[in-house]
Amino acid sequence: GQNKVFRQLVGVVGLEIHAQINSSTKLFSGAPVRFSAPPNSLVSFFDASLPGTLPVLNKRCVEAAVMTGLALNCAINRKSLFDRKHYFYADLPAGYQITQQRLPIAVDGVLTYSLLGGKKRNQVMRKNVTIKQIQLEQDSGKSLHDDVRSQTLIDLNRAGVGLMELVMEPDMSCGEEAAAAVRELQLILQALGTCQGNMSEGQLRVDANVSVHRPGEPLGVRTEVKNINSIRYLARAIDYEIQRQIDVLQRGGTVQNETRAYDSKSGETLPMRDKEGLQDYRFMPEPNLPPLILYEDNASLPTGIDACQVVVVQKIKEGLPELPSVKRDRLVQTYGILPEHSFTLVNEDGLVDYFEAVLKTTKKEPRKVIGWVTNELLGHLKQEDMSVCQSPISPSALAELLELQETGHISSSVAKQVFQKMWRSPGKTALQITQEQDLGLVSDTAQLHSICQKVVDSHPDEVHAIRSGNKKVLNKLMGLVQKETKGRADPVLVRAILQKKTS
Repeated sequence: GQNKVFRQLVGVVGLEIHAQINSSTKLFSGAPVRFSAPPNSLVSFFDASLPGTLPVLNKRCVEAAVMTGLALNCAINRKSLFDRKHYFYADLPAGYQITQQRLPIAVDGVLTYSLLGGKKRNQVMRKNVTIKQIQLEQDSGKSLHDDVRSQTLIDLNRAGVGLMELVMEPDMSCGEEAAAAVRELQLILQALGTCQGNMSEGQLRVDANVSVHRPGEPLGVRTEVKNINSIRYLARAIDYEIQRQIDVLQRGGTVQNETRAYDSKSGETLPMRDKEGLQDYRFMPEPNLPPLILYEDNASLPTGIDACQVVVVQKIKEGLPELPSVKRDRLVQTYGILPEHSFTLVNEDGLVDYFEAVLKTTKKEPRKVIGWVTNELLGHLKQEDMSVCQSPISPSALAELLELQETGHISSSVAKQVFQKMWRSPGKTALQITQEQDLGLVSDTAQLHSICQKVVDSHPDEVHAIRSGNKKVLNKLMGLVQKETKGRADPVLVRAILQKKTS
């Protein structure tokens, strides 16, 4: 019975996500934001925390946070506050971070994401995760540890860059769910343009809070897993940590409340030493910033205030772009494709544009084109770990191949061979390859007649069977003709000729 009890332990996962706001300047200073600029070349006096410098709030960052909040169905707080969170670290020159601990800009949202489940993993399962809050805060600088000379170098280019911290409630249960939720968030942020969402450049940083418990009982002790820099690693890190905690409990141990780092080489999470003891951040209101006030619409603006100087929620709402979920529904409606195909299209960067570009230049129906795009094209790309924009076959080149098949110039099996050859020799058109390799459908009647005659003459038993009423045998003769022509005979024509010769 011991084992059965433990089998009921399930994972509980909550995420904290720091999204770097896509803005040309920092949150409270005019210094530019750029990745991989020379160290300390993008640092204003305020970023370096020189005495007497004051923060000036960047309107673009506020608008980005409001836009993100609206897209995630949050309540936008008309008044929010800034706080100082104190801690001493070399890359935080002020000794505190400006954040929104008491009253954040947006609260109580929901992110709807989907998983492919079911037996064949082709059923779309919708899930929700609650977004507790979105707050504006400053990023810190970077410390580069030089072990050789045992010194630490500080680069303050990133110090003061605007972040949105999104806190998700522990509504998820495994790595796959967390990965799907983060991917959906990434697509939403990219559609909005509020964050570029590139994890490898640190624009989207995810920390996972993981615990295990038996359903119905209180939540277990949680650990925080850091240092996760891709969505694939996020799923692995969480699943490893859930299993590790279950194993600890099964051995009769206790899970420690600690911060752990994910090591992508070994696939394990390891305890981190730097966060021993509970920090006292000594939060206090930021004295140099007034409350952040937002206005519902132009009608609610106080007299004498210029609409350009303030943030109007209604105006931002009206400018929201098409979100990924709406785009998927539109693809299903417009093209009659399956919901799971709409996921593949939208979740793969650039695939929707590719698909629509192929459709523009071919008469083939969308449901047939989707197979080529999701199986052939995506299969080849995944095999070589390439992105859609790196495809050696352009949409128009694929369209030309599909037209050859649609108009009956080549068979579907030949079309797949031609695709392979086009992949390996970019620049060659489907028509060129078809002609060079002589792969076109044989529809020269005289030639087909003689091939069919040869097959009929050498298979008297089959002919007898057909004449005795067993029409299925005709398919065998058709197969033999196709073998003779390497799959290039026009099947409609062959069937007609054989029916004549065996009647």
